[in-house]
Amino acid sequence: MDIATSEVPIGLPDDRVAAVESPSRPRPLLLRWGKHLRGTFDRLIAASSLVPNTPVLDMRAFAWTALLRADWETIRDEALAAIGTQPGAPSLAAISPDHRAIAPLGKWRSLFLCGYGYRVDENLARCPHTSQLIEQIPGLNSAIFSILAPGTHIPAHRGVTKGLITCHLGLVVPRDGDVRMRIGNRTVRWAEGETLVFDDTYDHEVWNDSAHTRIVLLIQFRRPLRNPGRWIADTLIAVLRRSAFVQEARTNLRRWHRGESLADA
Repeated sequence: MDIATSEVPIGLPDDRVAAVESPSRPRPLLLRWGKHLRGTFDRLIAASSLVPNTPVLDMRAFAWTALLRADWETIRDEALAAIGTQPGAPSLAAISPDHRAIAPLGKWRSLFLCGYGYRVDENLARCPHTSQLIEQIPGLNSAIFSILAPGTHIPAHRGVTKGLITCHLGLVVPRDGDVRMRIGNRTVRWAEGETLVFDDTYDHEVWNDSAHTRIVLLIQFRRPLRNPGRWIADTLIAVLRRSAFVQEARTNLRRWHRGESLADA
């Protein structure tokens, strides 16, 4: 099977999350408060950065990305096996309620290996080689197989802190359309086996204008910093890790793995 041009299974049907689009609740206090101070924090972190503050960064500045590129086919095969095995990959909107505004139900799925330092042992066990590789990433914060259904548009949004940088490893990239991301004023496209490193605090949006599924390994890692930016970023990430924003997602993910309905999530 040519996985680049054939349909890829993306998990269970949405009957377990059919009622997830209930009336939206207020955003967590941390995020509402942080929205007003984010610009100040990001400027302080940027001033302490040991790598450029551009929307897209040179992957060669992060030597560990070569490990992902070298073994991308093994990572892809583990991802496809894990996604295709029950319970599969849940809709991000069901796991993380704060993403409901930008993540269409059933269109953007995520298979978590770890998030904000919290391991998802069930998924790590199903992806042993990938797990071994990501353990070698300095400052690893999160590792997720991100699965975007055909015809999906993720509207413009921004990451929560400049203290984190994002890396995408292309695993399944459709060839029958235009699959792209705008970051700031730049437009980039994925390629299978290639890494893309970027700063998600820049306004960005994503399109899968094709008839097939796109899959990437999404890595979030800590930005290399000197003080005082390092102290500020570490404090913010520690607060986020303990926030309702993250803890609610952890609870929902445990429920998903137990086979429970997320209708009340």
